[in-house]
Amino acid sequence: MFKLILNTYKTSFSGLSKETWLLSIVMMFNRCGSMAVPFMGLYVTQSLHRSEIDAGLIITLFGVGSILGSATGGKLTDIIGFRPVQILSSIIGGLLFILFSTITHFSTLCVLAVVISFFSEAFRPANFTAVAHYAKEGTITRSYSLNRLAVNIGWSAGISMAGIIASINYKLLFVVEGGVSILVGLAILFLLPQVKDFIKKAKENRSNMVILKPWQDKFYVQFILLTTLFITCAFLMFRVVPVFFKEQWHIDEFAIGIIIGLNGAIIALFEMIMINKIEKKRSPMLFIIIGSVFFAVSYLLLSAPIVFHILTAVLTIVTFTIGEM
Repeated sequence: MFKLILNTYKTSFSGLSKETWLLSIVMMFNRCGSMAVPFMGLYVTQSLHRSEIDAGLIITLFGVGSILGSATGGKLTDIIGFRPVQILSSIIGGLLFILFSTITHFSTLCVLAVVISFFSEAFRPANFTAVAHYAKEGTITRSYSLNRLAVNIGWSAGISMAGIIASINYKLLFVVEGGVSILVGLAILFLLPQVKDFIKKAKENRSNMVILKPWQDKFYVQFILLTTLFITCAFLMFRVVPVFFKEQWHIDEFAIGIIIGLNGAIIALFEMIMINKIEKKRSPMLFIIIGSVFFAVSYLLLSAPIVFHILTAVLTIVTFTIGEM
């Protein structure tokens, strides 16, 4: 099995550009630096001793900032380029995370949650644009696959470390995340080559584009609405469920980090092999339906009468991850 995994990835990622590898490494550390997000709710309830309602408010505001940041990051990438957006969002976001660790006033934390997530998510569209720019001809799909692999490795490692750090000190979690984010920005500043005439070329490409109106495509709109609902359910697993594990099942932070970290590890190891095995053998819609069923089962496990909480938590994450893949 290990040899199969190794050969699959070796074949998939050979011949990619040096910049593509650098961007993926940067993204890995960026996602590794997202370690504090799943513990945001626990920080509010366990460290600040606020209610679950307040934890839910912080999580919601973090989501609002993420939406705004992702949209704005894409627009700013068109205006000033992907390199400055990645550098600024990483460094400013990192500084704000460190500031977050020093604040105890809840209303201020609510404002910071929006601002921090805004800068954190502004990084991603800029990074995706950079991947497309630096990819060699004929390798763009594999370049994005490497980027996704980096996301999952970073997520798995980050959340596992976060469990250890949170079990020691919650505030330290935000300091470490802020430090990692700043290092990511500095790495891009000093290691990623500057791009000449990117904005000029982007404007030329836009002038030659045929602008389509997605709202006129009813099937597409329906698909996006269903996808939004699906993703909303998915995010609950990493925002709300950690609080459930702690409050209801009394699982400690260290174990929560390891359990949730299984998500990224399983995807990193098996997703590419699964895609190679089942691609084009059935309709994609069938796999979407199967994935949705696994999602539903994972949440039903949370409401089942349970004796062995840690084992059930592991089974929940594994089932959820199969659905995600």
